[in-house]
Amino acid sequence: MAKRERVMRMSVEQPLWRALAAYRVLTLLYAVGLFVSAYDQFERPWVAIGYYAVLAVWTFATLPRVASAARCTKRFLAADVTVAVAGILLTRVADSAARVDGGGPTLPSIWTAGVALAFAIKGGWRWAAVASTTIAVANLVHRGTPARDTVHNVMLVWVASIAIGYVVEVARASERTLARALEIEAATRERERLARDIHDGVLQVLAMVQRRGAVIGGEAAELGRLAGEQEVALRTLVSRGLVPVSRVSEDTAEGAVVRAVEEPEEPDDGSGPVDLRALLAPYAAARVSLAEPGAPVLLAPVAARELAAAVGAALDNVRRHAGSGARAWILVEDEPDEVIVSVRDDGPGIPEGRLAQAEGEGRLGVALSIRGRLRDLGGSAELISTPGQGTEVELKVPKDDTQMARGAR
Repeated sequence: MAKRERVMRMSVEQPLWRALAAYRVLTLLYAVGLFVSAYDQFERPWVAIGYYAVLAVWTFATLPRVASAARCTKRFLAADVTVAVAGILLTRVADSAARVDGGGPTLPSIWTAGVALAFAIKGGWRWAAVASTTIAVANLVHRGTPARDTVHNVMLVWVASIAIGYVVEVARASERTLARALEIEAATRERERLARDIHDGVLQVLAMVQRRGAVIGGEAAELGRLAGEQEVALRTLVSRGLVPVSRVSEDTAEGAVVRAVEEPEEPDDGSGPVDLRALLAPYAAARVSLAEPGAPVLLAPVAARELAAAVGAALDNVRRHAGSGARAWILVEDEPDEVIVSVRDDGPGIPEGRLAQAEGEGRLGVALSIRGRLRDLGGSAELISTPGQGTEVELKVPKDDTQMARGAR
C-alpha cells in the first residue's frame, strides 16, 4: 500500500461558526418580521426598508465570512459592527419617537448579538468585550437614557458574548494540548518500533561480536571491545528515545491540526490470513520443541509476523540467559477469539526485580521486542519465572474476525 497522509482536524469551534451563520439568517428574518408587523407605526418606513435591504444583502453575502475563523477577518468584523451600529442609530430616524421612548425594538433587533458572537468566536473574550461594549454604547445613545430594558438587553449580550469567547479560548488551548499528546504518543510508538528492530538485529550482532572477540583474543579482542562500546551507546540512544518536534498547529484559525502518516504495509500476496505454524516451524531445533495444532492457525499477516518475532525474541533470551544447554518448549493454542503461544524453558529463572533493572540499563528485549509487539497488536505478554525452575512467556493475540472470515472462504 502506498504511503498516504490523513489530516484530522479537531476543532470544537467549527460547529459554533455554523450556528452563528444560522443565527444571522434567522435573526434577520425576525427583524424584518417585526418591521412588517408594525409597518403603520413607522414615520419613515422607507428608511427602514432601505436599511433592511442593505442588511439582507450584507447578511447573505457574508455567510462565507462566518464559516471559519480564517475567513472572518478583522476588516469584515469592523464592517459588521458598523452595520449593526448604523441600524441602531437609524431606528430613531425611521420609527416614531413614541415607540422609541416606549422601548420599541431597534431596526436590527437581536441581529446585533450575532456581531458580538462573531468577535467572541474569532478572538476570544477580549474581542467580545470590545464589540459588545460598542453595541451597548450605540443602544444607550439611541435611547438617550439608560432605561431598565435597555440595560438588561445590553448586559445580556455583554455577558453572553464574553462567556462564549472565554469558552472558545479554553477549547483552543485544550485542542493544542490534545494535539501535542497525540504527537508524543505517536513518536513514542515509533521509537519503540525502531527499538525493537534494533534490538532484534544490530544490538544482538554487536553483543555476539563482543563475546566472540573476547574468546578469540588478539585483534579480534579489540574489535570486540569497540563493538561493546557501540552496543552500550546504541542501547543508551534507544532507551532515551527521540524528542518529537513540537508541531502544535499548522492553522491556528482552524484549531489544532494533527497529521497522522500511515506507513506502507508489506505487500500481501492476496492469500489472506497466514498460518502461524509455518512461521514458527524454523524455530524448532534439537533443544527447542514445537507443539502445535493439527489444523492451520490463521492470523492476519502483520499479526502473525509480529507474534513469530516475539517468539524469536523469547528464544533469544533463553539462549542468552539460560545457557546453550537449556531446553525450550513452544506451545501453540488456537482459541476461538485469540491465539496463545507459550515459550517455556528449564533454565535457572529470572531473579526478582531483574527485568526492571535490565530495562533501566537500556536492555529492552522483554519490554519492547516482546511486550511492545503484543501491545501494538492489541494482545498481551505475561512472563512467569520462578528461580531455579525456569521461565514461561505467554503471548496472546486477538484474531481479526474479518480476515478470519475471508480465510474461511
